[in-house]
Formats: sequence, C-alpha cells, structure tokens
Amino acid sequence: MAISKSEQAYTLLSERISSGALVPGYRLVLGTIAAELGCSVVPVREAIRKLEAEGLVLFERNVGATVASIDTELYLHTMQTLAVIEGAATALAAPLLGGADLARARAVNESLRQTLTDFDPRRFTELNNQFHAALYENCPNPHILDLVHRGWARLNAMRTSSFDHVPGRAHHSVAEHDGLLDLIAAGAPAAAIEQAARRHRTNTLNAYLAAAGQPPSAI
Repeated sequence: MAISKSEQAYTLLSERISSGALVPGYRLVLGTIAAELGCSVVPVREAIRKLEAEGLVLFERNVGATVASIDTELYLHTMQTLAVIEGAATALAAPLLGGADLARARAVNESLRQTLTDFDPRRFTELNNQFHAALYENCPNPHILDLVHRGWARLNAMRTSSFDHVPGRAHHSVAEHDGLLDLIAAGAPAAAIEQAARRHRTNTLNAYLAAAGQPPSAI
C-alpha cells in the first residue's frame, strides 16, 4: 500500500524533530516542506495538525507552525501517561517474553550499569529506551502499544533526559530494572508486573520534579 503524502510529511517532520535536526522554535514553512516532498501544502498542513495534537508543534495566528519548546507541564503529563500505559504494555507482553528476550534485556541493563562509572546521561537514556522497548514491544494490544510509542516519541521530541537533571536517579533505575526482570522471569502476576513498571516510571518522574522544586506526581 502506497504511503500518503500526509503520512510522508508526518514521518519526515517527526523524525527531524526527534533527532534534533529541527530545534525548538524552528518555523515550519508549509511551502518549503511541500516542495521537498513534491506535493501541495494540504497534506503538509494535515501532518502539522497531527503533530500539534501530539504536543510537538505549536501553531499561532500570524506566526504559523513552530517546533514546540520543552514544557515542564507537558513532560509531567507525558510521564504520567507513560507510567500507566507502559506499565500495562509491559504486563501484557511479559508472558510472551522468552529466555532470549530476557537475556537481551539483561544485557542492555548491564550496559546501563557500566555507564554509571563514567556517566553520560545521553548514552544512558538511549540504552534505557532500548531496555524498556525490549519489555513492551511484544504487547499484544496494538492500541496500547501505539499509545506507548506516541509517548516515547513525545519525550524524544522534547530532547530532554531526566538523567541530565537527576543523574543520581540512574543508579536506582538500574536496580529497579533488575527487580522488574526478576518479576517477569519468575512469572509474577500481571498486576505485580504492571505495578512495578508503573512505579519505576513514576519514581523517575518524581525525582525530576523534586529537583525542579515541584511536588510529586498525584498518581
């Protein structure tokens, strides 16, 4: 099936925002993007509306569309949402993880542990993303998985890492990964796995909020 021009525009822009090629405040000129894709501005406008709905783009009258800046409130809401949906995705995926899957996740967590000595928050974040993807990607509910992907895309587009602001959280995070893997390997009930995954995400959020002098998440 051919990919529509709107989908092409959405993919192009979301990837450039996530990679940092398009920085916060960058003005998105519809005509320029349309010319690059060889289409009219209509599908580009549709793509930008979708990105706006996801919080990645801002649209202001007399200004137009620009790449959204990092927003503490948006970060809070995104992490709260991920705590809920990623916890569910991880719990649903757990019974489908085999020995090789768990071994791969443990290997990534060991790489995370090795980065703690000469800490690089960006590298840690990259590996952390790989670790969690290994646990939730087998989620059999495509709707939940889509929401998880959207949440992670929103975090990546913000180009911020909790571990930039609270590097000490990284040590606790690795230990919590071990506990989560042990639960999955032991065939723990879905509710226990979901709670552990959700608590892990919320702990990271609360560490970030504490460093910013804000109260902990309400959930």
